Amino acid sequence: MTTGRILNIPNILTLARIVLIPVFLLVAYWPPAMGLDNSNPDMTRHMLLTAIFVIAAVTDWFDGYLARTLNQTSAFGRFLDPVADKLMVAAALIVLVQWQPTVSMAFAAIVIISREITVSALREWMAELGARTSVAVSTVGKYKTAFQMIAITVFLLNWQPLEMLAYALLYTAVVLTLWSMMIYLKAAWPYLKQP
Repeated sequence: MTTGRILNIPNILTLARIVLIPVFLLVAYWPPAMGLDNSNPDMTRHMLLTAIFVIAAVTDWFDGYLARTLNQTSAFGRFLDPVADKLMVAAALIVLVQWQPTVSMAFAAIVIISREITVSALREWMAELGARTSVAVSTVGKYKTAFQMIAITVFLLNWQPLEMLAYALLYTAVVLTLWSMMIYLKAAWPYLKQP
């Protein structure tokens, strides 16, 4: 296969990640009366949701690795990959806020989703100026993503002994989220302050 082909293996994995979002939501909101497992429907539901989210997170890493290794990078893939990540994370956070309608959960979800919208808009605007590389993914951004994915995974398990760990991971992700956003805004500031 050649570089730039749309339907290559990495892009198919990215598209699969998007297809998993309605599956994730279907499992999350399946009527309790139609339990997935008569013995313990809630536990089955949480295990399935966790598995779907982990598969999505793994394909996120794997599609990028394959794109570089197989020389199958494309403009479509560079556009779609971050979109797929943000959609899955947003869907999972909205589900978690409904499950745990607390200020701490809602605040974390708002910060994370707001940062993604802000940075995406910033990158699009910087691309119009021909300076997109100024807001390329930072190391802090990569750590943020890792903590975010692990925190959401632990929350989806819905196992009480791990709740404090899940919150610690989530708020580490929140701090890294704000930090990485400041890095991007600082890089873009010379352009933003222009008349």
